Amino acid sequence: MPLDADIARIIDKMPLRDVPNLTPTSARDSMLAMAAARSDTPLPQPGSVEDAVLPGPAGDIPVRVYRTARSAAPTVVYYHGGGWVAGDLDTHDRAARTLAIELDCAVVSVHYRRPPEAPFPAAYDDALAAVHQVAARQADFGGAGQPLAVAGDSAGGNLAAAVALALRDGGPRLAAQMLVYPVTDVVGHYRNAHANARYPSRDQNAEGYFLSLAVMQWFSDHYLSHPDHAHDPRVSPMQAASLAGLPPTVLCTAQFDPLRDEGVAYAQALRAAGVRVLEHHGSGLIHGYFGMGAASPAAGEESRRVRADMRMLLEG
Repeated sequence: MPLDADIARIIDKMPLRDVPNLTPTSARDSMLAMAAARSDTPLPQPGSVEDAVLPGPAGDIPVRVYRTARSAAPTVVYYHGGGWVAGDLDTHDRAARTLAIELDCAVVSVHYRRPPEAPFPAAYDDALAAVHQVAARQADFGGAGQPLAVAGDSAGGNLAAAVALALRDGGPRLAAQMLVYPVTDVVGHYRNAHANARYPSRDQNAEGYFLSLAVMQWFSDHYLSHPDHAHDPRVSPMQAASLAGLPPTVLCTAQFDPLRDEGVAYAQALRAAGVRVLEHHGSGLIHGYFGMGAASPAAGEESRRVRADMRMLLEG
């Protein structure tokens, strides 16, 4: 399909375009500005919203808890995107609110430590610690004995996938995972020709569609302090020795996204390992389309379909 016409009209207003002058501060500020630009659209209102902290390996982990009006509901631990470097509870507040409402569940949005101040494995360690803390106190969130799941977009999808691998081997049991245009294979840091050739979308969508290959190089360079880290399944879930035993998965990609083909490859690898996968291809859409529903009806409709599949998995 061609690029969605509504998205085509707003691409020039998207952040992260000036890679040579990009800094962690400017990346964070630009993502906050993009979220603020939607302030004229009323925020979705779940049952309640509360800021809190969970104990982590290096101190308190900030979280934002979104509760449904149900007395007993599933709990979804959500990891925001932003290339590990940018993104926070505020940039993804609207996304988490929408998730809580459409899944009719409790959502615990996690603000993990970010590079360059805290490179790998800090984000992963916080992500894993948070889900263990939520599982231990699930009565305080959706409810004891209710389904537990993880979800995330982009770098957050990467963390969700990595956490699901860890929990498969050490519990608690997850009912599902939702991976939204996830990073799944960082080997080569997005600049190695042989590694990139495995995923043609890296060349096809290298620039011109918001997220660029150059930005992915910049993100991975900040996240990983040594090239060998990219081979670690905690960074690249595609490098795991086995994907068997992972929870049912909702995975979506976007047609005009350099990350498209590594997401598709991960879905294929999950199926080959016997995992149930509900896959969405985001025809005509770009990376980040979950936050573009107000500008693009097509993006909004596709996002709702993805979340509907996640709700189906949680409700069994």
